[in-house]
Amino acid sequence: MFLSGVLFAIFLAGCWIYCLTEVAFAPAAQFRGLRKRTWITIIALLPVLGGVAWLAGRARARQLRARAAGQSARRSAAAVGRHPTGRFARPAGRAIPIGPDDDPEFLRLLGQRISGSSDSVE
Repeated sequence: MFLSGVLFAIFLAGCWIYCLTEVAFAPAAQFRGLRKRTWITIIALLPVLGGVAWLAGRARARQLRARAAGQSARRSAAAVGRHPTGRFARPAGRAIPIGPDDDPEFLRLLGQRISGSSDSVE
């Protein structure tokens, strides 16, 4: 029983230190509602509630950033499709090979050259 209480106290202290260091090293642009000093004060004075509030706010901000990134990715993909050079960037329905060993056409031509067959394209 005593050991579980000590482990719980160590866990809470670790969470408290984690939240304090995360707030201390976070850039000022990430603080929308409250200032950095205010968050540090809240977490220092109310370790459990302040830490939970900080982590919940970070999770919400992460969701909002992911949603905004998805919308901007869709917008940029649509813009590439509208641009004249973007229409011809990828063949429809076929992925562009990353390297020559991923390209079946290149491997077929290489096999023909190695075997010395007469129908090789030069």
